Amino acid sequence: MEKFVYLEKVDVTFPTKKGTFHALHNINLNIDQGQFFTLIGHSGCGKSTLLNVVAGLQDASSGMALCAGREIKGPGPERGVVFQNHSLLPWLTCHENIYLAVERVFGRQENKAKLKQRTIDALALVGLAHAEHKRPHEISGGMKQRVGIARALAMEPKVLLLDEPFGALDALTRAHLQDELMKIVAETKSTVIMVTHDVDEAVLLSDHIVMMTNGPAATIGEILTVDLARPRDRLALANDARYHHLRARVLEFLYQRQMRPAA
Repeated sequence: MEKFVYLEKVDVTFPTKKGTFHALHNINLNIDQGQFFTLIGHSGCGKSTLLNVVAGLQDASSGMALCAGREIKGPGPERGVVFQNHSLLPWLTCHENIYLAVERVFGRQENKAKLKQRTIDALALVGLAHAEHKRPHEISGGMKQRVGIARALAMEPKVLLLDEPFGALDALTRAHLQDELMKIVAETKSTVIMVTHDVDEAVLLSDHIVMMTNGPAATIGEILTVDLARPRDRLALANDARYHHLRARVLEFLYQRQMRPAA
């Protein structure tokens, strides 16, 4: 498999009034094409910082960060990002929010008809073709997040980066969007890195779960392979012994780290 994301000995430090803060230390990570990785750990362990390094929103202080064989230097269309806040422009319709991104990426290569079709296809992929002319204030929180995912996917990124995209949603909407995301990833064969605090979400969605140690100088404590067959059904997994074993492994790691004093 092609290595889409490769991190070697990555450290991230920030200057503060009290001196240098060491956020991440010695991060080594290999992600193959089409894999779904989640990052999990306690608050302040650097999950979002690590995601931002891959997104190009945060420079590594040392070490190597590559995407599709190229050094990561700033944001790029090969890496689509979806934040917890949907980040839609409120004065634009759902269609226009996506079209804006599509035009920036493909505007020099394709005519307006092709750009429009890309936008329509992206909305259809997340089940929102009926809402293309609505503005963000006219749709629900879950629908806004689906537009954000559609916008990222419309750019055909090599890697889809998700920073707790369902964290602010109610439990039922969150479960529905998790199921939708699994279907979309299966259809698009996307490579995904997702930050989450939710153990059940991590086990349900992931091929691998990256468990982070507490900060400062947080690092990867363990990477757990989720060897559950796909497609996955949350109701069937409720009675699956392997699912519960994997869930217990993550909880055990998080509990043990919580009980240890920060380094």
